[in-house]
Amino acid sequence: MDAMEEELKCPVCGSLFKEPIILPCSHNVCLACARNIIVQTPEGETPPQNRCSSDYDYLDMDKMSMYSETDSGYGSYTPCLKSPNGVRVFPPALVMHRHCSITCPLCHRSVSLEERGLRGFQRNRLLEAIVSRYQQSRAASVKCQLCDRNPVDATVMCEQCDVFYCAPCQQRCHPSRGPLAKHRLLPPAPAQAGTAQPAGASARKQTTCVDHETENYSMYCASCKTPVCYQCLEEGKHGKHDVKPLAAMWKQHKCQLSQALNGVSDKAKEAKEFLVQLKNLLQQIQENGVEFEACLVAQCDSLIEALTRQKAKLLTKVTKEKESKLKTVKDQITHCTMKLRQTTGMMEFCLEVIKENDPSGFLQISDALIKRVLSSQEQWVKGALEPKVCPEFALTVNTDPLMQSILQLDFTQNKAETTTVPPAPLLQLEKCCMRNNSATLAWRITTVQALPVEGYVLELDDGNSGPYREVYVGKETICTVDGLHFNSSYSARVKAYNSAGVGAYSKVVVLKTSDVAWFTFDPTSAHRDIVLSNENQTVTCNSYDDRVVLGTAAFSKGVHYWELSVDRYDNHPDPAFGVARINTMKDMMLGKDDKAWAMYVDNNRSWFMHNNSHTNRAEGGITKGSTVGILLDLTKHTLTFFINKQQHGPMAFENLEGVFMPAVSLNRNVQVTLITGLEVPKSIM
Repeated sequence: MDAMEEELKCPVCGSLFKEPIILPCSHNVCLACARNIIVQTPEGETPPQNRCSSDYDYLDMDKMSMYSETDSGYGSYTPCLKSPNGVRVFPPALVMHRHCSITCPLCHRSVSLEERGLRGFQRNRLLEAIVSRYQQSRAASVKCQLCDRNPVDATVMCEQCDVFYCAPCQQRCHPSRGPLAKHRLLPPAPAQAGTAQPAGASARKQTTCVDHETENYSMYCASCKTPVCYQCLEEGKHGKHDVKPLAAMWKQHKCQLSQALNGVSDKAKEAKEFLVQLKNLLQQIQENGVEFEACLVAQCDSLIEALTRQKAKLLTKVTKEKESKLKTVKDQITHCTMKLRQTTGMMEFCLEVIKENDPSGFLQISDALIKRVLSSQEQWVKGALEPKVCPEFALTVNTDPLMQSILQLDFTQNKAETTTVPPAPLLQLEKCCMRNNSATLAWRITTVQALPVEGYVLELDDGNSGPYREVYVGKETICTVDGLHFNSSYSARVKAYNSAGVGAYSKVVVLKTSDVAWFTFDPTSAHRDIVLSNENQTVTCNSYDDRVVLGTAAFSKGVHYWELSVDRYDNHPDPAFGVARINTMKDMMLGKDDKAWAMYVDNNRSWFMHNNSHTNRAEGGITKGSTVGILLDLTKHTLTFFINKQQHGPMAFENLEGVFMPAVSLNRNVQVTLITGLEVPKSIM
């Protein structure tokens, strides 16, 4: 819990939060501290940055609320107030000409106060509860109940006697012999001394709306990012906003925070291992430094007076090298320890937040926490867990020169003669995986080098045991490659490089893509009138004109089959189904340009169409509940269509070469659902 304490301190006063409020930037301050940092300036004037905000404490907007009763029938009464320097102040008139703002002490974002002043900011009940629980866990130890004067800390508590004893009092008053030998002695705990939380204190509390105190929060406005009650909705404040059930959003954001915590937890674990590595590095540098110094002294002492005069200079260089390495590693340890402490504190705080059962309080801070956790995860990625120095001392002494050369004796060039290329990276098989037609590979360097690794080169073959090609060059140690062929096995390897050259390849890992294609409609490729739902698997249109949408998969080899189920079919339209290039026209029927191959069909008949050429009229159409199948065979370079599992018409198109994407065009009278992951029916084969 100690690491989490920084999360529970106010950035203004440095103490644990008291009555915290949430600023618009998602940071928190104590209510009293917020009053102290309010800045008031004449309307239209920029608030001075160097003026002490405490000069205006007596003008706190919250305190001005006592003068807002001019509409209550006492308009003839004009209250006044004296400022700390004795000047008479008339608040109502002053408020009309004063601009009040508050600046966040962390991000320095300023926000203007509304008429409600600080009461317009929501109280962070969740943080308040966590602070209270933290304070209880840090409560003072239990004192002995039998000490006459100056009671000391109790060491045991008798479960039968219900008395706390220090060690001397326990030996004197409650020896472990005789009839007392059967009593059970337990370690003392604050909860046993009456500091336990009352039953149900951690249970979910129903919180009331800020604007309607008699109403409980029941919904959550995703647009305003705030909980609301039914009366708020009835008043129309959130009429056109995206309003969702409070409990559902609470669970969703808890899930997002938990998933983000899993990622940063892995990084924290790696950081702990890295700290152990750095501490071992310190010991190695110490040992190697001592060993090198001893060797150097022995060599220098074996040479006579001339060599002795040079010994001090050489020792100085070794010491400087050692101190430089030690300082670098110590600085890195300090920096990494600080980062790890911050990350650990944030993790503990987030775990405490997840334990809370207050949905609205949780949702007040969940977005900011998720962003912080993701940001914290990113700071460990970019080379943060690599030592900046190596434990070896790249210094050598040449004792072969003749006596006349002793006075010029010096260390040989330590870098040029000892530079080496990086070793072969180690592919981390537990992190390498395939998803549909995407491959994710991860790797690491297992040994510390004199020269750091500058980057990596990832290579894949063509999925058919062909030549390797570079797919990634950079500093990251994890890479995802998209757009691979389905039902193919890819060989992957990686190598590292630095200023000395390129190292050896890693061992080859073989990854197999999915046997069948799983994909959805691509919202980025769709015409603006297209409407997608059901996780981008169902499509319709807002327009009476035909509009095109493509799939997320791209095919250039293999045999692929998918279907579309007709969910709605009104007024006998003629939707089109087929394949297209990525740059096909989206504002006309599929097949009217030379970049799409399609079958358009109504309730009675169908035609094939490419480049606005209509061919092979066939009887038989579609209705609600029909399925349209598309068979793209790129081994034979053909395209065939099916209706309700039966081939419809002859083979539609031949000599298809290149990359093709599933495509559909329809208008508002049609709705279809995409069905993927299908094997080619045996009757078709």
